[in-house]
Amino acid sequence: MLDEIQKTQVEAIDRAADLIFSSLLADGVLHVFGSGHSELVAQEAFHRAGGLVPVNTMAEPFLSPLTPPKKSGRLERLSGIADVLLDYHEPRAGECLIIISNAGINPVPVELALEAKMRNLTVIAITSLSHAMAVASRHTGGKRLFEAADVIIDNCGATGDGALAFPDLAAKVGATSLIAGAFIMNSIICSVVERFIAKGLMPPVYLSANLPDGDEHNRRLEAKYRERIKLLA
Repeated sequence: MLDEIQKTQVEAIDRAADLIFSSLLADGVLHVFGSGHSELVAQEAFHRAGGLVPVNTMAEPFLSPLTPPKKSGRLERLSGIADVLLDYHEPRAGECLIIISNAGINPVPVELALEAKMRNLTVIAITSLSHAMAVASRHTGGKRLFEAADVIIDNCGATGDGALAFPDLAAKVGATSLIAGAFIMNSIICSVVERFIAKGLMPPVYLSANLPDGDEHNRRLEAKYRERIKLLA
């Protein structure tokens, strides 16, 4: 699966890196969002050793596995939440928003993409095209995430997310979307850093807090973006 991503998604990843780099160069911040287990992919981009500092993760416990699925699963299907998230996080026109959703059919990620574009953000989707095209959207307008994004990166996962089939078992096991999502996210980050280096610029990258001077290095970089990153405020 990772080989397939490298072979088929390189252009989309490069396009995403170009857009993010241009935004960061203009003192922008990269915003990332995922609900359900996709939030783990969003967290991979945030406050991570070797990752970019100007990243605002739009993390909400009520949309994550930290909240019982009987609540969080229903909330992800509720219209109107996207506006609240964007109003709270205050992304600026010209910035990029990465939305991770394996199926890409629930109202929150779809509405987030549509509303973000209305606010002149660039939307980058990490999703499973196989799954999305095999099922109906739950969005009131019938849209799926890949139909609302500016850049689409396919995680190359199978419908249903599972990779392994067993005799007499209806469900496949071994979900791939987290591994694929983390691989894609880090591929984008590495590509953005390459662009900084190619321009002779020092990229704003976290040093591990478990290395000498790591804390001081990170605090110095965070100072520039603290007011824009809600989890650092």
